[in-house]
Amino acid sequence: MQRFLSAILAISCFVLAPAAAVRAGTVTVNAPDRVILPSDPLGAIQAARERVAADDLDGAIRGLAQYVTGHPGEIGPERLLGDLYYRHGELSKAEEQYQHILTYAPKDKETHNRLGSVFATENKIDAAIDEFNRSLPGTDSVPDLVQLHLRKGDFAQYQYEREKAAIDYPTDPDAQLELGDVYLAIHQTEDAVKYFRRALDEDPASMQAMNDLGRAYLDLQDYDGAIDIFGKCLGRDAGYYPCAVNLGASYLESKRYAQAANILAIAHRLQPERGEALVNIGYLADVNGDWKQAVTYYVQAMTVYPYAPEAYIDLGLDYNNHGFYELAQSALLKGLAVAPQDGRLHFVLGDVYSRQGNQSMATAQFKMALDSYDPAVKSLAKERVAALERTGLRVTP
Repeated sequence: MQRFLSAILAISCFVLAPAAAVRAGTVTVNAPDRVILPSDPLGAIQAARERVAADDLDGAIRGLAQYVTGHPGEIGPERLLGDLYYRHGELSKAEEQYQHILTYAPKDKETHNRLGSVFATENKIDAAIDEFNRSLPGTDSVPDLVQLHLRKGDFAQYQYEREKAAIDYPTDPDAQLELGDVYLAIHQTEDAVKYFRRALDEDPASMQAMNDLGRAYLDLQDYDGAIDIFGKCLGRDAGYYPCAVNLGASYLESKRYAQAANILAIAHRLQPERGEALVNIGYLADVNGDWKQAVTYYVQAMTVYPYAPEAYIDLGLDYNNHGFYELAQSALLKGLAVAPQDGRLHFVLGDVYSRQGNQSMATAQFKMALDSYDPAVKSLAKERVAALERTGLRVTP
């Protein structure tokens, strides 16, 4: 899970300010009307990504589907095709691709991770949990598991099991890393740092542990620490997207905007089918005073990855700040459809309702935001509830 720079981080005093190739050729075989693409999985992936970057998701899907049909058994292109179907909202087709991969590569952890995302989106909680567990260790599934166990109501048991595993296997870097991810997901960040460092002590080359430690430093606003660890991560692999996009977020949050622009452009080129870099590039446009351009980036991020809340939050904030309350409300409600428990969405939607004069609906949203695990959001929600109480509006937290 990569860090998005959500605009909610810049909220203060009830004022909302926006936060964060080789193409395969063709050969003709036997009949003049039969064209077969040569085997070039990296080229097929790059060609699809170029089309996504050109805002042609449909064309990327068509081209990659043609390649995959002619090259069964090539995991990379087929998994990316599933990813693109998922981003396009074609969940059944995405599931079909992932399930097909698992028929010939049943232990492929990245595919189990993707299939878990499909099931989670469909609210198939137990099936999603099973797939995410199958994807570990080695993927970034723990934050998703935290959210699913919270929805299921057995998070305390899940946390206990991860804590016990870390204690029972103190030299297992994966056990330490997974517990760190649990703590980071619920913003017990100092504890998370401790376990990420333990993971790196046991496996200094772990890219995921480096990335997660950097995200923890960001959560603590230790920007120099974050920049240092993300830089070390990219020193090992300059093409590692998570550390690239999170280095961009570190530069943004520390107001080093020129450096942010450079690394975010690189991150977007690495994986244009992902939304994190686009959200942060949109945030940078907001910082530079071009909110309409920022809106374009947020909408593009929602197009390539419609299931993460950050683009909806920042889009809603921009519309809200410029008085387009109905558009803000629409964006935030769409965000809540994909992330119904996200306290940030509830808080910003509450502010939209408040500005429209609908204090009862605003109150309901602020009360929902009180359940957030993000201490900043919870604190802001408490302030808004207290303010409403001072005006004489009865509020039951």
